[in-house]
Amino acid sequence: MIIYWDKETNSKNRIGKRVKELRIQKKLSQKGLAEQLQLAGHDFNDLTILRIEQGTRFVPDYEVVAIAEFFRVSCEYLLGVSDQK
Repeated sequence: MIIYWDKETNSKNRIGKRVKELRIQKKLSQKGLAEQLQLAGHDFNDLTILRIEQGTRFVPDYEVVAIAEFFRVSCEYLLGVSDQK
């Protein structure tokens, strides 16, 4: 498992900001996003999404992939490595 720690923001993940932006663009609540990810077979709830967005939860690499696939963006985009979706 890969754990990304953003030292600049002292966040436990690097994807929170982008997850929130993408969720809002799709007009989904945190609960709505969690439900969509559950339908795809992943174990998320609204508290999980909240903690990811706030940067208070580590996000394993397989969850980064699941979220990227749902939003149809690259993992690099979610991680802030690239601005190209």
